[in-house]
Amino acid sequence: RATRVGKDTVLAQIIRLVEDAQGSKAPIARMADIIAGYFVPVVMAIAVIAGTAWYISGMSAVFSLTVFIAVLVIACPCALGLATPTAIMVGTGKGAEYGVLIKSGEALETAHKIKTIVFDKTGTLTEGKPVVTDVITAGGLDESELLKLSASAEKGSEHPLGEAIVNQAAERKLELFKVESFQAIPGHGIEVIIENKKMLLGNKKLMDDRKVEITLQKEADTLAEEGKTPMYVAIDGKLAGVVAVADVMKPGSRRAIEILHGMGIEVAMITGDNRRTAEAIAGQAGIDRVLAEVLPQDKANEVKKLQAEGKKVAMVGDGINDAPALAQADIGIAIGSGTDVAMESADIVLMRSDLMDVPAAIQLSRRTIRNIRQNLFWAFAYNTAGIPVAAGVLYLFGGPLLNPMIAAGAMAFSSVSVLTNALRLKRFKPLH
Repeated sequence: RATRVGKDTVLAQIIRLVEDAQGSKAPIARMADIIAGYFVPVVMAIAVIAGTAWYISGMSAVFSLTVFIAVLVIACPCALGLATPTAIMVGTGKGAEYGVLIKSGEALETAHKIKTIVFDKTGTLTEGKPVVTDVITAGGLDESELLKLSASAEKGSEHPLGEAIVNQAAERKLELFKVESFQAIPGHGIEVIIENKKMLLGNKKLMDDRKVEITLQKEADTLAEEGKTPMYVAIDGKLAGVVAVADVMKPGSRRAIEILHGMGIEVAMITGDNRRTAEAIAGQAGIDRVLAEVLPQDKANEVKKLQAEGKKVAMVGDGINDAPALAQADIGIAIGSGTDVAMESADIVLMRSDLMDVPAAIQLSRRTIRNIRQNLFWAFAYNTAGIPVAAGVLYLFGGPLLNPMIAAGAMAFSSVSVLTNALRLKRFKPLH
């Protein structure tokens, strides 16, 4: 069944993103434009002064004209103009080969300055497919009844944790109740009415807000220390039990974080989970900094706080509620398996949804910027060194005069050398 055609297909979008990136201009390219803007009139002035000086000193008009032309030809800033766009074209193309879509030259350049990377937890660091691990009752209900009520309540929820409870009830073939009223409380949980009973299902914040006494705190803390997310269930204002859900870490998460540490980058995790659970998961993954109990709408503010510390921050996420944080970060990195909104807000999209591509994107940026700097240095150094020779400095000391044809050949060679250096990026391979 065809769901999208033509320009709406994923392939067409990939092609468009790569083309846009290759046609965009990085800030370092604008710097080259500024240099060229001053360089060209200065060179023209040098050519006029050199030709005039030789003519005044008694040399022929042909000699003076030869010097004038040689200076103009050898100082042509072609290599300077090619230095940045060629490297960006090769770099973004190489990224696309690895499923790393970089949307602009600016994103490619900024990525090499990143000092802190913030990972969303659910669906990014973890598989996003949690499963129920424990059901603890506070008395009055047995496990099956508690699970049945919880699944009935969560049936209308779109949260992955709620989906895990519904799936567990389905596996046990429990028949669910009809929900009379449903209200989602973002970042806290849900409130429903089932069988004339008012149910609350969510985190500790929700229970505290509704003045529900938590009689299973010790058990919930133990579950959290094991890296599980305890969800409290209250019926008619009294705690009925705790349902624990665990989300498995993605296979490449720990290795990706190790590589980022090796690159000198601080790694943070942002989640709505309670601090105990978050720190347990962070410990498994080797994460430096934990931003726990963060409401969806506050994620962008947490990124702002990190930026206020003077750090260049990247945010990695996959959901709709990550979009503001992705836009706020210096570089937003979206997981390809995530929502369209997240991918639209991001600067870099990881099509393979593999976290190993996060350090790959930073490595590619660093290699590309290093390549651009090499290109700019040699292009500028070549022009600077060639101008005195073309102006006849060697001739003053008994050496040869530079023929304009040789100057043209040397100028062409400088452009070829810049292109060749940029093409070395095609040999780029990320660390694994």
